Amino acid sequence: MTKNHEIDFKIIGEELQCVEIELDPQEAVVAEAGSLMYMDDTIEMKTIFGDGSDKESGILGKFLSAGKRVLTGESLFLTTYTNQGYGKRQVTFAAPYPGKVVPFNLTHYDGKIICQKSAFLCAAKGVAVGIEFQKRIGVGLFGGEGFIMQKLEGDGLAFVHAGGTIITRELGPGDVLRVDTGCLVAFTQSVDYNIEMVRGIRNAFFGGEGLFLATLRGPGRVWIQSMPFSRLADKIISAAPKMGGKRRGEGSILGGLGGLLDGDNRL
Repeated sequence: MTKNHEIDFKIIGEELQCVEIELDPQEAVVAEAGSLMYMDDTIEMKTIFGDGSDKESGILGKFLSAGKRVLTGESLFLTTYTNQGYGKRQVTFAAPYPGKVVPFNLTHYDGKIICQKSAFLCAAKGVAVGIEFQKRIGVGLFGGEGFIMQKLEGDGLAFVHAGGTIITRELGPGDVLRVDTGCLVAFTQSVDYNIEMVRGIRNAFFGGEGLFLATLRGPGRVWIQSMPFSRLADKIISAAPKMGGKRRGEGSILGGLGGLLDGDNRL
């Protein structure tokens, strides 16, 4: 088994976070394409196929690994950043939307974390970024993430991004936590993941929380986000100007009154 590179890091910011990775000479970090913020001059970029682990043999194995990543919402390519200089150098990766960068030392979680699709930001070179199939049909159809989730495997550091505030819950044996399917960020492999329908017809149709909840049974650890990107996107779309960029009734008395009621002081 290839040992992951041992990297140091610093998370910067509060609501729009980035992670600064410090690399010793010849150390490398692998990141999702498009996540780079800045890097020092002796760091060399290289775009690669595969899952970042260097375990695949031949171009076919790398292509199949890259194809699996597409199923989780990621691109075909990963980018490695290697320090080719003689001293310590930094490379920094930015989160794509407001939220938190969550670090995972995979050695603390038996070498594997399961997380939502598109959560991966960057990791020490050698961490494998793959897919995790859901064996239960109900989870695949109604679990919010479909049949495929993302898995991070190895013995090094990995970083994921999630929206809003992140809450960590430790579940004991038999403990059950019910979570909105979109708010689930990650869980350890010892957690049993399933879904259940919301009880009560009024709750299901008028509660505003959807028909299904994720149920997570311990033992293990669960990470939850307060603002899933899908919920953020829905709010932005609902607040977007209507009718070609103009508010309905804009330019009339009613349009002006509507603007005041909405908190828009421009008449």
